[in-house]
Amino acid sequence: MVPHANKVPLQDNPVPPAAPPAPGVRQGVPRNLEVPLVPYGIQANPPLVREDLLFEQFRQMKAPEFEGTTDPIKADNWLIDIQVILDFMGITERKKVLCASFTLKKDARHWWMTVQMRRDVEAMSWQDFVTEFRIMYYNNKILAAQQDEFTNMKQGSITVLEAVKKFEQLARLCPELIPNEATKVRRMMKMFRTDIAKQVSAGSSPPTLVSDCIRQAIRAEYWINQDKEARAQIFVAKKEEKTVVKQFQPRQNQESYSKGQTNNSGQNSKQFGKNKRKGNATGQGQQRNYPQKKNNRGNKGNSNDYPVCA
Repeated sequence: MVPHANKVPLQDNPVPPAAPPAPGVRQGVPRNLEVPLVPYGIQANPPLVREDLLFEQFRQMKAPEFEGTTDPIKADNWLIDIQVILDFMGITERKKVLCASFTLKKDARHWWMTVQMRRDVEAMSWQDFVTEFRIMYYNNKILAAQQDEFTNMKQGSITVLEAVKKFEQLARLCPELIPNEATKVRRMMKMFRTDIAKQVSAGSSPPTLVSDCIRQAIRAEYWINQDKEARAQIFVAKKEEKTVVKQFQPRQNQESYSKGQTNNSGQNSKQFGKNKRKGNATGQGQQRNYPQKKNNRGNKGNSNDYPVCA
């Protein structure tokens, strides 16, 4: 038997053996300072700056560029498109200004450079940018012309959807002319064609919302166009019928004319024969003019002037 003194005492918490070092990591370096070894000739990509990430995200949204314009509707459309993208990204006011200025090109870029010269754009909010933009591209003369066009706008020959699109564009530039929903509906009804407006307002409950007004106008336009197409088909059918009838009329007229010529020639021959017989009977037919003989005196005379032999 082995003596008791030679037994190895058991440990309560044995320490596990150390794990082998990971490949590419230096030994003897604290774990919080471990840096992976990069093979020679291969460099890791440098981390992107925060603003670079922002602009990359903004590019992926395919934001429209703006080169400047004299049409306030085009300028307003660009501003709305940019604002929708910036609101979706959920960025700060300062970054909104940075992203919006990134899309300015040509004349718009020159305008922004003048703004940078007279203002501190680093502290500019998005609302300040919108104000500067509208001062530049929503001048008073153009806005006055747009207000007149909005007041006197008529649908004309365009469709309801096209008219509504133009109406909304002008309405954004003239918010003071449509302070509430009822005023907007009333102006839209005046814009529609008379036949469409009559059908929209003919119901028991005229529309009080813009959405209802547009929906009923589209429906009225559809049925009016259907009625016009049906009438056009009837007109074309009648026209084709008249064309077919006219194709047979010249042949009939020619046949009747040839028959009339034959009858007239026969009647003329009969009449000529009657006149000839009548002339022979009365002695008033056609006679030849023979030359008259001269008498001894050299004068023309009748046969009674010649001396009678005893």
